[in-house]
Amino acid sequence: MEYLAHSAKGDIPEQSYNEHIENVRSMSVKNARAVSEYYSGSHDLLTEMADLCACYHDLGKLERENQKVLRGIISRAALPINHVDAGAAALKDISPNNFLPASIVYSHHIGLPNFSEETARKRNCFRDDHLETRRHTNENLSDLLGIHKSLVSDEGIKNFSGINGDPNVFIRILLSCLVDADHTDTAQNYYKYPKLSKEPQLLPEIRLQKLDDYVNGFAKNSSVRNQLRSEMYRTCRDSYLQENISFCDSPVGSGKTTAIMAHLLYQAHIRGSRRIFVILPFTNIISQSVEVYRKALVLPGEDPEEVVAELHHRADFENEETRILTAQWRAPIVVTTAVSFFETIASNHPSTLRRLHELPGSVIFVDEAHAAMPVKLLPLAWKWMNSFADEWGCYWVLASGSLVKFWNIREISKIQRNVPQIVNEDLRNRLHIYENRRIDYLWDPLPISREELKNKVLDFPGPRLLIMNTVQSAAVMAREFLYYFDNKYGNETKNDKVFHLSTALTAEDRKQVITLVKRKLSDKSDTDWILIATSCVEAGVDFSFRTGFREMASLLSLLQASGRINRNGEYDDSSIWSFSMQDDALLNDNPALKDSERILTRYFQNKERISAELSTRSICDELNISDISKFVDILDLAEKSHSFRDVAEKFRIIDSDTVPVISDKELKEKIRNGNCDWKDIQKKSVMVRRYWIEKLNLPEVIPGIYDWNLSYSDFLGIMDGLLNYLEMKKDG
Repeated sequence: MEYLAHSAKGDIPEQSYNEHIENVRSMSVKNARAVSEYYSGSHDLLTEMADLCACYHDLGKLERENQKVLRGIISRAALPINHVDAGAAALKDISPNNFLPASIVYSHHIGLPNFSEETARKRNCFRDDHLETRRHTNENLSDLLGIHKSLVSDEGIKNFSGINGDPNVFIRILLSCLVDADHTDTAQNYYKYPKLSKEPQLLPEIRLQKLDDYVNGFAKNSSVRNQLRSEMYRTCRDSYLQENISFCDSPVGSGKTTAIMAHLLYQAHIRGSRRIFVILPFTNIISQSVEVYRKALVLPGEDPEEVVAELHHRADFENEETRILTAQWRAPIVVTTAVSFFETIASNHPSTLRRLHELPGSVIFVDEAHAAMPVKLLPLAWKWMNSFADEWGCYWVLASGSLVKFWNIREISKIQRNVPQIVNEDLRNRLHIYENRRIDYLWDPLPISREELKNKVLDFPGPRLLIMNTVQSAAVMAREFLYYFDNKYGNETKNDKVFHLSTALTAEDRKQVITLVKRKLSDKSDTDWILIATSCVEAGVDFSFRTGFREMASLLSLLQASGRINRNGEYDDSSIWSFSMQDDALLNDNPALKDSERILTRYFQNKERISAELSTRSICDELNISDISKFVDILDLAEKSHSFRDVAEKFRIIDSDTVPVISDKELKEKIRNGNCDWKDIQKKSVMVRRYWIEKLNLPEVIPGIYDWNLSYSDFLGIMDGLLNYLEMKKDG
C-alpha cells in the first residue's frame, strides 16, 4: 500500500508520503545550512533540528482515517484527525530533554503559541487540546512510527546542544526553515509554484562597479552641491566599519539613495553577505527607489524584478490554495516597508515567518530609522537588531536626514553599544548648509471644521500640501477640495488642481499620482493646486511645496512632513500649520496618535522651538507616559517569556488587521483561475481592515483575498465606494 501526503486534484496525481517528507527534509536542511553559515553558535544545531522536524512534521497523515480522505475513499474538507499531534508526540519521546523540535512541529500550521501557557499544560504541552485526540495518537503512535520508519530513513535520537544568544530568534528561524520547505513542496506538487531555478546572486563587487558607472553619469555638473554629493558617495562607498551597526545622518539632497547603497554593497563584499534589504517607511516611496536600483544595479541579461524585489505590503496566506501568493525574500536585493519587515520578525504565523530564514547574513538599511515605527515598539525592535547583528551575521545602517540616536536613550537600550557614523562631521556640516530652509512652524490651538480647514488652506499660497491622520479623513478632504475647484474652474479638475495620495489607492495608481505631482511641482508658474495625503508622503518623496498643513500627530511626524515643504530652499516664506479637527461624522481619528499629539500640543503651548533637537526629548516624553511605559514592559516580558502569540498581537506598526481586496475584474478572474502571482496582487490590491470586510459583507475571490464590489476610482481609490456607503448610512 502506498501512503499519501497529498491527495489527487483534478489531473494532478496524489503525492506519496515518503516523497513529500524527503523533499521537505532536503529543502529544510538546505535552508538551515544557508543560515548556519552566519550563526554564531553551533553550525550543526539548526541543520540537525530542521532535519528532525521535517522528518516527523506530517507523521499523523499516516493515520488510517486520514489516509481514507487522502485517497479519496471518504470525501471531507479536512483530515478527521489532527495530523500534527503524532509528530509532536513522537519528538517529545525522541528528545525528552528538549521539547523544541516538538514545539516546531506543533506550530507549523497553527503558529507559535505562548510557551508559558504550553508548559503550564505539563505533559500535554505541544499536544492537541482535545483529550480524545491525544489518547488516539498515543494508542497508535507505535504503529505510525513503524510505518514511518519503513518509508523514511531516520538517523535516530539527537542530543542537541544549547542555543547561542536569543532563543526566540532561533525558534522563529527554525520554524521558517521548515514551513518554507513544506509550503514550497506542496505548491510545486500542485503545479502552483515553479520548480526552483537558479536564483540571481548578490555579486556585490560587480554591482558596485555598475553603480559607480551609473553615478558617474550624473557627475558632469560641477556645482558645489554636486561636488558635495560626489564626496558623500565616495565617503559612504569606501567606509570600512568593523562594527555590526552604524548610522548615517545626512540631510535632504545629499544623494543618500545611491551613496548608502554603495556602502551596503561594499560591506556585503567584505563580509560575504548574501542579501541586501532596504527598509523604507511608506509604501508609496518604494517604487521610486526600486526604479533607481534597477537602473543602477541590474546586470545585462538579468530580470530586474528577480534582482530587486519590490514588496509593498504584507499579505500572507495560510490556505494551501493561496500560499503561493505570499511574497518571499529570495531576491538578492529586497526593498520593502518597515511594517512588512519588522512585523515579519515579530510574527508567530507560519506563512509570515516562512521568509525569515532569508534574513541572516544580510546587510540592512533602515531609512528614517527613529520614525519607522511607534516609539513604544523601538525597545524590542532594537533588541532584535542587536540579535541579528551579533548572532546572525547581519550589518545594519540606520539613517535619516535628522536621525535621533535612540540607542543612547536608556528607556530603549538597557545596554549601550558603539554605533559609529559613516559620514564624518566635517562633510555632514558642509552638506547641512543646503538644508537651511526657512520654515515657520505655526499652530492653530482650536479644533476646526472641514469648511474652516478648507478656507484656511486656500488662504495660503500654493502649491499646498495637506496631511491628514487617516485614510478616510484624507479622502473626505480630497473630495471637499475637488468640489471647490470644480466650482471655480469647471469640472474634471482632479488631475490638474486636486491630487489625493493614500493607501486607499492601489500601488499602480499611487505611482501615477506621484508622477503627476512631480510634474506639477516642476512648473513654478502653476501654484493654485493642492495634494491631500496621509503620512505616506512624510519620508522619501522628493516633493517641495510652498505651504504645508499637518493634522496634529507626533513631533517626529511634523518634522518629517516639514521635509516636503520648501525642501530645496526655493521659497522665501514657507510655513507648515498644525491643527486638530472638530468632531465630524465623516472624519475619523487615529487613537494610536493621541499620546504623541498631547506631547506636541504641550510643546506648542509652551512656545518650544520646533526643531530636530527636540526629537530625543519627545521620544523620552512619550516613553515615560504611564500607559506607554506599561506597554513597553508588557511587550518586553512577553518576549522574555517566549509568548510568541502575544508578541505578534502587540507588535503592530499599523494597529489594524488588514487583508487584500481587489476591484479589477480581469485580475479577479485571473486569481480564480490560478493565473497570477503575488506581484499581480501587489500592484492592483488595497489592504482593508477586516472590520470593513465583515461590515460590508465582502465575498472572497479565493481564501484570504476579497472582492471589492463597491465603486473604486483612481482619485479616491476604495474610499470612493466607502464614502458613498457611509453617507447613505448617515442619511438613513
